[in-house]
Amino acid sequence: NSMVMSWVAALLVILFAKIATHQIAMIPRGFQNFAEWVVESLYNFLEGILGSHLVKRTFWFFGGVFILILCSNWIGLFPGVGTIGWETVDQHGHHGFSAWLRGGNADLNMTAALAVVATVLWFYWALTENGPVGFLKHIFAPKGEFSGFMKVLMIVIFFLVGIIEVFSILLRPVALSFRLFGNVFAGENMLEMMMGMVKNPYLKFLPALPFYFLEMLVGLIQALVFMLLTAVFLQLICDHGDDHHEEAH
Repeated sequence: NSMVMSWVAALLVILFAKIATHQIAMIPRGFQNFAEWVVESLYNFLEGILGSHLVKRTFWFFGGVFILILCSNWIGLFPGVGTIGWETVDQHGHHGFSAWLRGGNADLNMTAALAVVATVLWFYWALTENGPVGFLKHIFAPKGEFSGFMKVLMIVIFFLVGIIEVFSILLRPVALSFRLFGNVFAGENMLEMMMGMVKNPYLKFLPALPFYFLEMLVGLIQALVFMLLTAVFLQLICDHGDDHHEEAH
């Protein structure tokens, strides 16, 4: 049921792109104007983080994953998603509930898949931008100019710090997936709890209404956080201390 919602979110993103590019005009109007505003805003935002070179290589992913997560989060808030289904009884006689539809990012499988894809692409872009040697130097090599005993000491310290950094890199997909899943899943449970406080079926929505709009904001923030963190991780490994990116901003 969560995979179906993920497919729906993906189809909505594709439909969004198809409608926006159906009849492209030099002077954008209507839906094309809105789509160009969304894409240009995301592009300029990411360019300020990644620089003009990296954003050209990676915008297709960062921009796409932001729109996909946002769409998935918001359609998961549609009335009936997670609340319409059937009662279940297991072999021990315990009663439960199975929803017909469930928010895509309320399933750890979906958020883990996004995190794994982001991590694989991070390795690919980091290696192609730095080269294998440069990639290892960026993690383990001392930063700055040292000589004598201080150089030997810095080599040991930065090597140990590099080992910690390796563990940090390996844990990133876990943190990314659980952060997105935890916020979306907790929000859905909160809305269901608020609705369960009222017995009248026609008034169940009232306690959850303020939190519903809060969850819309959370859905936007979580999509932005996922995109921002993955972009910053890439910028950090590809930052060589050059100033040409900063001059453009």
